[in-house]
Amino acid sequence: MYGSVSTHDIPAQAPTGLENEDPQLLAEFEARIARGEKIEPDDYMPALYRKQLIRMIEQHAHSEIIGSLPEGTWITRAPGFRRKMAQMAKVQDEVGHAQLLYSAAETLGKTREEMITDLINGKSKYSNVFNYPTPTWADSNVISWLIDAGAIVNQMANAKGSYGPYCRALERICAEESFHLKYGHDAVVHMATGTPTQRRMMQEALNRWWPPIMTFFGPADKMSQHTEILMRWKVKMASNDDCRQQFLDMYVPKILEIGLTIPDPKLRKNEETGKWEYTEPDWDELRRVINGDGPCNKERLAVRRAAEENGAWVRRALQAKQQAAKHVRPLA
Repeated sequence: MYGSVSTHDIPAQAPTGLENEDPQLLAEFEARIARGEKIEPDDYMPALYRKQLIRMIEQHAHSEIIGSLPEGTWITRAPGFRRKMAQMAKVQDEVGHAQLLYSAAETLGKTREEMITDLINGKSKYSNVFNYPTPTWADSNVISWLIDAGAIVNQMANAKGSYGPYCRALERICAEESFHLKYGHDAVVHMATGTPTQRRMMQEALNRWWPPIMTFFGPADKMSQHTEILMRWKVKMASNDDCRQQFLDMYVPKILEIGLTIPDPKLRKNEETGKWEYTEPDWDELRRVINGDGPCNKERLAVRRAAEENGAWVRRALQAKQQAAKHVRPLA
């Protein structure tokens, strides 16, 4: 559910490598993208395009897997059977989204096993927001509503991008995320309009999550060195700052409408520019969290590592059974 993750990694240097591409093939490739055509796995693509897509799609897939953990811990503790069932269905959907995305990334030549290994070893990143704790049911509800809302802002735009398998995966994911969004909104409204204790819990959870939400869309455009080339090739269809502004446009009124307070005294819409002004997010914290020094990085990766180790015997059994089978590249 988190397509913006690819821009969370703040690179040390700008991407390079086009000098080795055939100028004619590169020109034809860019002309196809300009016409709005989809690039398919067997088509020519620059090595840099392939590299950036793998990075972006696998990090999106990792975010779906890791993102299911903070919500998954609340399945057995959700208030009432109805909420437990809904929470379980949502977590199941998120894991399913990861499978769609891993399949899309595999069409570019990197195996699922390699992607999982890079995740566990810390080489491949995932969304910063999933390295924070969910101490209360209200925290889980913030994820279900506002984190999913931010993800949809990114994914609806990127579903119109240039790489066919990723776009088709995003179309299905966005359809399911729309249900998650309604579920999350219902849960937040229920608490925000409930007892004084519920209302306090909901406000405290929003206070905890607002700073990570503001960095969720990635570093400011002036800091991001991936944005220009990703947008030129329609891998990204909107910049980090544009996505942040769209999110604020859509959800600040909804948050205020249910009586919650946004914990940023500088948040206001400039009537002249039409842009939201806000406290500058803590980009140093974003960098620390992305690089493994967040509150829950080690815990979340430990869970993923244990799952991989505990399921190794299943993979070995399947591989032994399929040794004589002809393997084909997965379709997406």
